[in-house]
Amino acid sequence: MRCVTVFVPAAQFCAISAILALYKLEELDLNQLFSRLACALGAATLFSASIAQAADFSIGFSADITAFDPHYHNVTPNIVATNHVFESLTAKDVNMRAIPALATSWKVIDPTTWEFSLRKGVKFHDGSDFTAEDVIFSFDRVSKVPNSPSPFTAFVKGIKSSQIVDPHTIRFSTGSPYPLLALDLGAVMIVSKKAAMTATTDDFNSGKAAMGTGPYKLAKYSKGDRVELLPNSAWWGGKTPWDKLTMRIIPSDPARVAALLSGDVQLIENVPTADVPKLKTNANLTLERITGNRLIYLHLDSNRDTTPFAFDKQGKPLAKNPLKDPRVRLAISKAINREAIVSRIMDGEAEASGQLVPKGAFGYTATLPVEKLDVDGAKKLLAEAGYPEGFALTIHGPNNRYVNDDQILQAVAQMLSRVGIAMKVEAMPSAVFFTRASKQEFSLFLVGWSPDTGEISGVLRPLLATFDNAKGWGTANRGRYSNPKADALMEEGLREVNDAKREALLIQSMELSIKDTGIIPLHFQTNVWGMKKGFGYTPRVDERTFAHQVMMK
Repeated sequence: MRCVTVFVPAAQFCAISAILALYKLEELDLNQLFSRLACALGAATLFSASIAQAADFSIGFSADITAFDPHYHNVTPNIVATNHVFESLTAKDVNMRAIPALATSWKVIDPTTWEFSLRKGVKFHDGSDFTAEDVIFSFDRVSKVPNSPSPFTAFVKGIKSSQIVDPHTIRFSTGSPYPLLALDLGAVMIVSKKAAMTATTDDFNSGKAAMGTGPYKLAKYSKGDRVELLPNSAWWGGKTPWDKLTMRIIPSDPARVAALLSGDVQLIENVPTADVPKLKTNANLTLERITGNRLIYLHLDSNRDTTPFAFDKQGKPLAKNPLKDPRVRLAISKAINREAIVSRIMDGEAEASGQLVPKGAFGYTATLPVEKLDVDGAKKLLAEAGYPEGFALTIHGPNNRYVNDDQILQAVAQMLSRVGIAMKVEAMPSAVFFTRASKQEFSLFLVGWSPDTGEISGVLRPLLATFDNAKGWGTANRGRYSNPKADALMEEGLREVNDAKREALLIQSMELSIKDTGIIPLHFQTNVWGMKKGFGYTPRVDERTFAHQVMMK
């Protein structure tokens, strides 16, 4: 509910009160309300009126926030929520370019040395000063968070040593050229060394250690329900637009839309694709949309000799993992009708893909077209691999994380059954799914990935690089795909300072892995936000929703 403060002569107070009672304020923007009051009472009456833009603002999120520890899980809902409380050295604009945040500037001293100038006068929520010590502590902590389903280590592993020049200047030595450092460091949030020295993830969840520098302070975190935030009056970025911010966890599509229509929330993310046409015609709502960079794909258990969910047609476990054979992986890819998924399941709110990044992104190539449906070709490949009658397989995935994820699982299963692979589907809440997937409990599973860096290395390194905990590679490579030739090209590309040469090397790495069917790309989601009329939000390709970027029109 928006708060409106009106200063008028006492004689007019009762009249104004009566008018306010006639209107549902949440259905009007402030200008509309002011206009109606002026028309009813006369503009002269409101000569001393002023509007305070204080408000309680609620957002309906589509997926659970699994922890409020900003270093625990590299997954978008957690990142979005914690990014209201914590900040990183750099941020990213809507085009995924690095911009200043806690670092005001940065420069390359020599090919392996970067210097970052830190913002002065910044304080954590507990009143302690932000300094270079907190940066060093935060980067060191990333690799030490227990039981992280998908850690942030890849973003800091390239730093070989750090030097504090003064409390607000820090230098990083990278050992080899590291052109993506400024982008990568934008993925790691800075915590207070004082508050988090001995803190556990539970301490962050309770709020005890959740001392950031961001625009909001954590008031309450209730897993599976909501996050409540209060403004940080000392934020270096200025006054925040909301007096109280509530992030409601509403994974049910109908419930999320109903919350928006009823006014329980003022904005929702991931508008259900089937509801987009109806909501477009609602005069009380505004929709914003953009093709995102979240890739929806299938991961395959391609490295183990046996896999837990592959059976013969009689239900006996297969002695040999069929997914280790690249012919079987390609057969699965050829059996999938991506265009049908986009048109029938995603209602056109997606873009079919055969690679890791969408058109226009750094690393996109025309050499990797969308794999076309080829049932006969798939059957032929299965026969060549020794499975002329097919086999049985289970596909796993979340049912509350990605747009229409449970429907996509069912569709993929039906498509694979047509080429002789008898399919079973097991969908589950995302918190359960990611925990099990990280333990490598599945054979074939549906996942999504949105790169923190906004470009190809942000997908290659976590998803397709050979798993290497020491390097921070393959942090989300839950299928443990490995291609040494692709790794070598990627590593060379990550060191290359010339953008054109770096892009060419990374594309070559992607080509090798995709042609080997290391993963099976399906499509990129369209990001759609719905909001009450009077609010505006510039759509982001990374699908992130930041309350302090919501505008009042």
